[in-house]
Amino acid sequence: MHENPGAEEIRDLLAGSSTVAVVGLSARPYRTSHSIAGSLRDFGVRIFPVNPNLRGPILGEQLYASEEEVPEAVDIVDVFRRSEKVEPVAREPWRPELRSCGCGPAS
Repeated sequence: MHENPGAEEIRDLLAGSSTVAVVGLSARPYRTSHSIAGSLRDFGVRIFPVNPNLRGPILGEQLYASEEEVPEAVDIVDVFRRSEKVEPVAREPWRPELRSCGCGPAS
């Protein structure tokens, strides 16, 4: 059975990461994906919003329609999609530098 990492492991992961792809990022400020991505950005993490259903920048960052369009390596992929949509994202051929793939509530 899967067990979520502890607080220290999460802290170490975030401290050693500078880029995060946020898959399913919502343009709506009250959504969890939006607030988490905004907080990451405010802490100095470079975010790459990924959502094929939106247009224009989100949180001041260029929006990408798919994971394949993200132009550089990311340390973390944070997925905010319905559960049936998570596995295909997790199986994407992310670059070998990827340190973690996590899931949040669907936004």
